[in-house]
Amino acid sequence: MRLDHVSYACESDGLLATTERIAAALGTDFVKGGVHPRFGTRNMILPLANHQYVEVVEVLNHPASDKAPFGQAVRARSEAGGGWMGWCVAVEDLAPFEERLGRSSVPGNRKFPDGQELTWRQIGINGLIADPQVPYMLRWDEDKADLHPSRALDGAVSLQSLTIAGSAERVTEWLGMPVEKPLESVDVTWVSPKGTPGIMSVTFATEKGLVEI
Repeated sequence: MRLDHVSYACESDGLLATTERIAAALGTDFVKGGVHPRFGTRNMILPLANHQYVEVVEVLNHPASDKAPFGQAVRARSEAGGGWMGWCVAVEDLAPFEERLGRSSVPGNRKFPDGQELTWRQIGINGLIADPQVPYMLRWDEDKADLHPSRALDGAVSLQSLTIAGSAERVTEWLGMPVEKPLESVDVTWVSPKGTPGIMSVTFATEKGLVEI
């Protein structure tokens, strides 16, 4: 289990403008991600060091976004002004999480602009909607390893730390194992939520120094 990526829901002026602001702050470029047909969303990707990445995601005017929990989560966060939506951990086996949560994982896919397709299974978005401090879990399909979003660029930027409104104990309970396991290479500051729990900020190491978003 490891931290795979963090998700940022686009702000009121849309995907491209939101991405441009974050890219300018970090002194780097994002790449086009593509469309998530099952979820009714699309994204832009910033590959990071350590096999991680950032996605800026936008909900589409598509029936899938009304039905899929991921699409619902993106829409709700964007309508609230946008910002950090959640974090995701990659696991080798989803079965223990399916058993603990009492439901099956769902398939996901993203079509790249060049026509290639990245596929995976995920679970836990409903938990993230109810309690945004907790991550969701995914398992990338093994034959798609070369398409992992972190491989799109050289990963000159790295994720250094998170500030999360919530508690390590709550996330440990959700994961069924110590929260330190997926976050072993990332510093986390836990603060008591004064409103909705979840990611408050992410700090990156860049060529410009440390930058907090």
